[in-house]
Amino acid sequence: MGVFVAASAVLLAEPTFFDVTYVINPHMAGAVGTIDRVAARHQWEALRSVYQELGLVVEVLEAVQGLSDLVFVANQCFPFVAADGAREVLLSQMRWPERRPEVAVVADWFARRGITARSLQDPGVFLEGMGDIQWHPSGRALLGGHGFRTSAAAYDDPTLTSVAPVHPLKLVDEQLYHLDTCLSPIDEHTAVVCFEAFDEPSREVLRGAFDQLIEVPYDEAVRTLACNGHCPDGKHFIVHHEARVTAERVRQAGYEVVEVDTSEFLKSGGSVQCMKLMLH
Repeated sequence: MGVFVAASAVLLAEPTFFDVTYVINPHMAGAVGTIDRVAARHQWEALRSVYQELGLVVEVLEAVQGLSDLVFVANQCFPFVAADGAREVLLSQMRWPERRPEVAVVADWFARRGITARSLQDPGVFLEGMGDIQWHPSGRALLGGHGFRTSAAAYDDPTLTSVAPVHPLKLVDEQLYHLDTCLSPIDEHTAVVCFEAFDEPSREVLRGAFDQLIEVPYDEAVRTLACNGHCPDGKHFIVHHEARVTAERVRQAGYEVVEVDTSEFLKSGGSVQCMKLMLH
């Protein structure tokens, strides 16, 4: 099996060419051509500062003209540590053609650092990296979303099954199309979740995986992508500032909330979790 290593660094992708130029999820509908790039840059810089203030090393992937969604750097791969201690990545096979060129850019970034990139054995299945794969914070299992972007069959791939047991979770609401839009683990006991995004068997898996599930109202999950908040250290939950009910519930559970503004990125269907890739 693979080795779970707590992340001490995070990769962000520059937002220079971020835009909404096509529609591949419901959040993008009506948002084509509406991005304020100056505001997006300020929001991205503020998020970078938050990670730095929390003690993480921030690596930066340069923007590429024409790849407007590269900024959502969680989606192009799944980094892991193999059983022999080698750092590797499993590359995504993106469902939408518009996003497929992003994978080569991210693969090159890792290759220049001597990190081996692997591909899925079956070219006919889709996998969207850490948009749909999440480590359970215990390090003993992976949680794998499927239904809109990632194929259920992707979780049978030998690379993934060699890393850790995978618990598939079926997504049933197209507005919450990636696992990271409806589930955000905080620590091995607690996660933020929008139950409406999952079928009932998947809800039962989540109830068994965490002692405490902080429920997010459906409207807030969709409108503010509250479950796309991120906890990098088991203590701080970084979330869009308009997710007020979620923020209060997280505080009441004993965690510190760090509010940021990701309003420009919400127009494309992403927020904090989508904009980062934890490096193990």
